[in-house]
Amino acid sequence: MTTNEAIFERAQKTIPGGVNSPVRAFKSVGGTPKFIKKALGGYMWDIEGKKYVDYIGSWGPAIAGHANPEVLEAVHKAVANGLSFGAPTEAEVLLAERICELLPSIEQVRLVSSGTEATMSAIRLARGFTGRNKILKFEGCYHGHSDSLLVKSGSGLLTFGNPSSAGVPEEFVSHTIVIEYNNIEAVRECFSKYGSDIACVIVEPVAGNMNLVKPTKEFLQTLRDVCDEYESVLIFDEVMTGFRVGLDCAQGHFGIKPDMTTLAKVIGGGMPIGAFGGRRNIMSKIAPLGPVYQAGTLSGNPVAVAAGLKTLEIISRPGFYDGLKSYNEKFTRGLSDIATKKGVKFCTDFIGGMFGLYFLESVPKSFPDVQKSDTDAFNIFFHKLLENGVHIAPSAYEAGFISASHDEDSLKITLTAAEAAFEAVAAHKGS
Repeated sequence: MTTNEAIFERAQKTIPGGVNSPVRAFKSVGGTPKFIKKALGGYMWDIEGKKYVDYIGSWGPAIAGHANPEVLEAVHKAVANGLSFGAPTEAEVLLAERICELLPSIEQVRLVSSGTEATMSAIRLARGFTGRNKILKFEGCYHGHSDSLLVKSGSGLLTFGNPSSAGVPEEFVSHTIVIEYNNIEAVRECFSKYGSDIACVIVEPVAGNMNLVKPTKEFLQTLRDVCDEYESVLIFDEVMTGFRVGLDCAQGHFGIKPDMTTLAKVIGGGMPIGAFGGRRNIMSKIAPLGPVYQAGTLSGNPVAVAAGLKTLEIISRPGFYDGLKSYNEKFTRGLSDIATKKGVKFCTDFIGGMFGLYFLESVPKSFPDVQKSDTDAFNIFFHKLLENGVHIAPSAYEAGFISASHDEDSLKITLTAAEAAFEAVAAHKGS
């Protein structure tokens, strides 16, 4: 039987770090990553045949559960007609119409192949629309790996304790301003100083790449107000939160209308896809209508579009998000209760189908708060859960995800594993 250790050793000979996305390498938690052979519902199995309750969910897309039979049927039908055409399809139009219907802030939308491509294109479009160069982002927020955005980012960069990336020339990020998330005064001060030069503000309306960090309503409203005052473009990066926190996304949940939105993950149901959209007068500047160029060979891939359309149909059904919320409440409350019983400093938070687990006294509001996390405790907790059949993100700086397939059985397995995990943390702290 092939082991995780053997395949990881083999992988490192031909793949940098043995993985194709950094956080998968387990570098921040130590140990060997689990190489997954299959996934079904709320579970996945590694190549050694061990079964895990899965709270990664392909980092968000698997909201309807892995290998959802309806999504698979839609994909199989699409595959039978061909994998890619390099030409428009009716299904692309249907997906665009559905996105615009669900999100009133989006009057037109362009499909791309990834979240990184979506955010990169949205920023280029905002610059082309405004004729300005500067962009404002927030410490700990991750918007993909394009050069100008790798400044105090989240995701794998925080995992490795490196807030920026080598290989990015200083001049590429010279127009990128970074301030603290949820810091209203810093926003106002920034716009007072640079407002007439700021093309756009890009923000995760719920941060998910420095663990789960919710915004205050006042913070998002301030962004809306200053963008209106200075005629800057407000971009909500809903690659992660889009249709994950609710059918109307984070923008609907908080009642703030952005000028542009980026999407990915859920809108592809597990297949590679992304999208950016917004006001018609902004989107009219994109080629072939306008001077801002963007193109993609696999944009609107028919197989990805089929998976996305079916996923959006499933999540639109009555009660879908009620089920996610109910499970998330039981899950996070159960963990908190066990931690309290074991005397471990720990707290939780959630919104829709996302959750955050923190080895902190209180729920964080910004990246500096998150940095106070007890990562040693998290690492012990992570490995003990894994040992007992529960797979959460291998980093203290990542949000987690619930699917509609998680049920009472998976909850029981999780909380039983958590008993052992918190006990191990408590024993370590007491040693």
